[in-house]
Amino acid sequence: MTTEFKATRATVTIGSLVVDGFMLPDGTYRMSQTQAAECIQDDTIYARRFLASNALKALRGEGYTPDTFEVDPSDQARGQTRIQGWTLDIVYCYWVYRCFKGNKQAFALIVALGTETLERRFDNAFGVNRSESERNQRLSDRLQRLQKDLDRLGEGFALDDVIRQERDRFEQKLIDHGIDPWGNIVTGK
Repeated sequence: MTTEFKATRATVTIGSLVVDGFMLPDGTYRMSQTQAAECIQDDTIYARRFLASNALKALRGEGYTPDTFEVDPSDQARGQTRIQGWTLDIVYCYWVYRCFKGNKQAFALIVALGTETLERRFDNAFGVNRSESERNQRLSDRLQRLQKDLDRLGEGFALDDVIRQERDRFEQKLIDHGIDPWGNIVTGK
């Protein structure tokens, strides 16, 4: 659905990741579909496929369409950028979904963010105050440790990566021969 409003843009730090965040006039937040994929080093095709997945349909129903909006021109360097923005719950669901599909970066990010959420609640209960920069540093450190641990584990996730690469290669071969692997067979070749 295309809307007539303009969103404001701000830089959002998630540990060592830096993304553009968008706030709509109603005060809700969005993240671009592209950056949701980039945060977990995913190709944007997986983000687009997620929008058509049964997992998302179960969460949002058949008719879910992300917002497309313009960014306030005072918040950008050039042109009227149109963004396909996802709500934060959809971004997080996408990361969890990709985690279950074997994406190591998604797994590390989900675990690190979940741990930070718990830590914030424990900090609150015990009266511990941390600055946002300290929280971001702790999140960055946690992500680095998790990624090193996953690299050490390697083989379990590596097998999924090899299978995924082979699937992508065969998918491209099908497309090259006029077959849409995600839809109908195209005749005439």
